[in-house]
Amino acid sequence: MSQKSQQLAFDLPHRQALGRDDFLVTASNSAAVELIDQWPNWPSFAALIIGPPGSGKSHLTEVWRQKSQAGFVKASALELPSVPELLSSQTVAVEIDSEFDERAFFHLLNLTRQQGCQLLLTAQSGPSNWHLKIPDVLSRLMALPAVAILAPDDELLRGVVFKLFADRQIPIDEATLNYMLLRMPRSLQSARDIVAAIDHQSLAKRAEITKSFVAQVLSGFTNPDLLDGENSD
Repeated sequence: MSQKSQQLAFDLPHRQALGRDDFLVTASNSAAVELIDQWPNWPSFAALIIGPPGSGKSHLTEVWRQKSQAGFVKASALELPSVPELLSSQTVAVEIDSEFDERAFFHLLNLTRQQGCQLLLTAQSGPSNWHLKIPDVLSRLMALPAVAILAPDDELLRGVVFKLFADRQIPIDEATLNYMLLRMPRSLQSARDIVAAIDHQSLAKRAEITKSFVAQVLSGFTNPDLLDGENSD
């Protein structure tokens, strides 16, 4: 064979810590963390956490579910007849994932309030961007307390990247970590994707995690302004 043989890399599951103490708290997500910590003393029967993909909504949802023994449903799976059974757990987490049955959702909101239950809603954007057709659904949602998870600050991004490597049991030195942080796209989803790529490629190539190896992986992610390591200002 003319090409150098590579070790097969399998996508083995790796441990992700989902406990409250494992969630990294900075100014960018502290409002959402405080909302979870305040339960069950919420000012309303439901609350909404808004944040981009990979921002930690699922982690906080799992923390809340562990505290409250809540059920879980994606909004797109809601059906009118199943709403009463869904509320049998008294607490339910709802992920707004795509278009959903607004009648079923409105029934869920009304029944939750009537029965003294509680809902945690999570979404990538606020209700005004959900293209809702029933005005009463939108008005009910807009009245709920809502908190946003902001773009990650330097402290959070560093902590998350370090934790991602630790979850996969991948050692990384300070210089290589700093190199990566200066050049990667500044989002938590990008951090997850890049660390996964580093893990996969290092196994396949039997490579050490060095600055030059990280540079090769980063070159596969499209963001030229960040990948050149220069500030154009």
